Amino acid sequence: MTDNLVTIGSDGLTARINPQGAEVWSLTDGAGREYMTDADPTFWSGHAPLLFPIVGTLAGDTLRLDGQGYTLPRHGFARRSRFALAHLTDNEARFRLTDSPDTRAVYPFGFVLEMTFRVEGMTLFTQACVNNPNASDLPFSFGYHPAFAWPLPGGADKAAHKIVFAESEPQDLRRVSRETGLLLPKGEPTPVQGRELALSPDLFRADAMIWDTLTSRALSYGADGGSWLDIAFPDSPSLGLWQVPGANYICIEPWQGHADPEGFDGDFRDKPGVVLLDAGASLSFCMDVTVRG
Repeated sequence: MTDNLVTIGSDGLTARINPQGAEVWSLTDGAGREYMTDADPTFWSGHAPLLFPIVGTLAGDTLRLDGQGYTLPRHGFARRSRFALAHLTDNEARFRLTDSPDTRAVYPFGFVLEMTFRVEGMTLFTQACVNNPNASDLPFSFGYHPAFAWPLPGGADKAAHKIVFAESEPQDLRRVSRETGLLLPKGEPTPVQGRELALSPDLFRADAMIWDTLTSRALSYGADGGSWLDIAFPDSPSLGLWQVPGANYICIEPWQGHADPEGFDGDFRDKPGVVLLDAGASLSFCMDVTVRG
C-alpha cells in the first residue's frame, strides 16, 4: 500500500499521503526523522483519518433526518473512501471526494470534499474545503485525526512531552461513554495548568480528552530539549486528544463537531456542532503543522 503514496515536499520536509482516505502517512524532515505515528497494529493502525460527514459516534449509529434514519458508523465514511488525485506538483497535492450512490445511501446529500496539502519550508499546510452543490442546506461536521509520534524525534524523553495551548484553558473537559461512544453530560476538572498539559498515558485511561469549546486555535506539542510541532487550526472550535495508553503516538484532533451528547435524539441538523452550509457555498477548515527543533 505504501507504493501508492503521493509524495510532496520542500528541502526540509517531506509528506506522503495515501489517496485512500487522503490520509497523511508520513512526515519526515531532511534527516529522515519521522514525526507521524508508527501505526503499530497492536495499538492502532491509523495515521491521520479525516472525519466527515460526522465527528464521533451517533446514537445507535443512526443519522436522523426528516423522520428517517440512515446507518452511519463512527466518524463517517471519508476515512474509508478513495479520493481522486486532482492536482499534483512537487510541493502540493489536491485530492477530491464526491458523493456516490454508496454515500447517498447513508448520507442523502450531494457534496464535494477537497483536501489540499502543501509543504513550504518546515510547514505542512492542510486545507479541507467542503462544497455544497445542493439546492438546500448541507448539514455536516468535519474533523482532523492526525497521530503524531510520541516521543517525537529529537531525543527528549517520552515523559517530558507536553501540550502548550495558545491561550489559558481552565474549563472542564469532556469524555465519551466507553459503552456507547456518546458525549457524557458531566465534565471533569481539567489537568491543564494555565496553558500547559503534561502528557501521560494515564490521561487516556478513560478514552479521549475532549474540549467541546476551546479558546485556543493553536498549540505546540513537544519537549524541552527535543523537537516541537506548532499546530494551528483557526477554523476548528473543538479539540480531542487521544491515544491507546502505551502506544507511541498521540492524536491531536481539531474538530468542527463531536459525538452525539447522551440523550440527544433530534434531527441531525439540530445536533450541537453541525454546520448548515448554504446552497452553492463552500467552507474550509485549515490545519498547519510546523516542525521545529
